[in-house]
Amino acid sequence: MKKILAVSVVAALLAPAAHAADDVTLQLKWVTQAQFGGYYAALENGFYEEEGLNVTIKPGGPDVAPVQVLMGGGADVMVDWLPSALAAREQGAPVVNIAQPFKSSGMMLTCLKETGITSPADFKGKTLGVWFFGNEYPFLSWMSTLGIPTTGGADGVEVLKQGFNVDPLLQKQAACISTMTYNEYWQVIDAGIAEADLVTFKYEDQGVATLEDGLYVLEANLADPAFEDKMVRFVRASMKGWKWAEENSDAAAMMVLDNDETGAQTESHQKRMMAEVAKLTAGSNGALDIAAYDRTVATLLAGGSDPVISKTPEGAYTTAITDKALK
Repeated sequence: MKKILAVSVVAALLAPAAHAADDVTLQLKWVTQAQFGGYYAALENGFYEEEGLNVTIKPGGPDVAPVQVLMGGGADVMVDWLPSALAAREQGAPVVNIAQPFKSSGMMLTCLKETGITSPADFKGKTLGVWFFGNEYPFLSWMSTLGIPTTGGADGVEVLKQGFNVDPLLQKQAACISTMTYNEYWQVIDAGIAEADLVTFKYEDQGVATLEDGLYVLEANLADPAFEDKMVRFVRASMKGWKWAEENSDAAAMMVLDNDETGAQTESHQKRMMAEVAKLTAGSNGALDIAAYDRTVATLLAGGSDPVISKTPEGAYTTAITDKALK
């Protein structure tokens, strides 16, 4: 017995030491919802654990600025839209896109059919609700392309600075409002307005869409090989989560609900949202589409007298992470 015990002790001493998982903190752009379903799917299915990662997902909200969290060391990687990330970079925050899970844009204008709007030409003389804080630039570029002034009048449009709700449409303060295909549009439907009474114009279809949910880190951190390796594993596991969520949208929505500590989300809303979000990540392997990036930059530079960026960015993205993650 003593001999067996001694052999066991020696074997234990010679066995390779178990490595602790590497910690990674992800800061979301908004609250816990199916917009981020792929990350929760990767977490709950153990995809991060398989890559030797211990991932913490931090929800965002109206009082959370992901860039500030990243700059302050509160997260290793954040989810952000390219327009706000490029604006932050030009203003001194050295953020870099390392992956782009969202291939398509979910932004659109949703209009009441009773206003007589059937095409963009009918926008003239109407009041349109527009999100600001960097979200207005695709709209301004679109109006510039159409030759429609945004200063009001019969030949222009009156721009209503819209909050992150659908009230201006419900209260008929605006003929059209900004919505996402996976969120606010359905809030309008749930408020009692039938789909047949609405007309929608997707930015993607109008050729002025900008890239939305991408993954960003601080440029200086990419010089650390250990950090780069963590991000390669993080992106690989995250994209595995996104592909799983596309194929199992209802199950992914339930994982989101399991992680919603506020209890504010509902099963029906999250399942519907996850199904719509899956359409936006479909076809993406995580690699940034450079043509879509260039289109976004061109749109942002065309913002008239107050563009979101004043010059073409340099070093705002890297393909090194996805190149390695996809091997």
